[in-house]
Amino acid sequence: MTDEPHDPQAPDLIRHAEGFADRYTPYDTPRPRRHVAVVSCMDARLDLFGLFGLDIGDAHLIRNAGGVVTDDVIRSLAISQRKLGTREVLLVHHTQCGQLTYTDDDLRNELLLETGYKPAWTPESFKDLDEDLRQSMRRVLASPFLLYPELVRGFVFEVESGRLREIRIPEQD
Repeated sequence: MTDEPHDPQAPDLIRHAEGFADRYTPYDTPRPRRHVAVVSCMDARLDLFGLFGLDIGDAHLIRNAGGVVTDDVIRSLAISQRKLGTREVLLVHHTQCGQLTYTDDDLRNELLLETGYKPAWTPESFKDLDEDLRQSMRRVLASPFLLYPELVRGFVFEVESGRLREIRIPEQD
């Protein structure tokens, strides 16, 4: 746990939301217009709307620490494809990711020492950005629950330059 002072931001965000209804234009369906789901890291530096030229209603955005494909991501993608019409999946990892800065054992032991509990979930840290992205791509390809696993593509967003670099797995070449 960090002891840094914190200036609460939620009140400002909630105040902003109070006027949102005046600016809001509803999109009439949960089905994404572009039939795409994007799985990415939750890092605040990633602007998926700006990066891909998306508008509200264009794609499903699924975010977690590292943008790794976990069982819950597979669950979301299965619902996205089977019930809401998406076909393509874009996976986006990025440089300078926090998941590169520790090991699963480090975090699990830190949590155990601080709370007395070891988490049942896996932190999914990694040391090799490109290889972890390939692993996530393989998880999508291997899932029996997805309708279009062959339409998965993986990318690394370079936060230093704003460039997007495609990563392929040998089976795709």
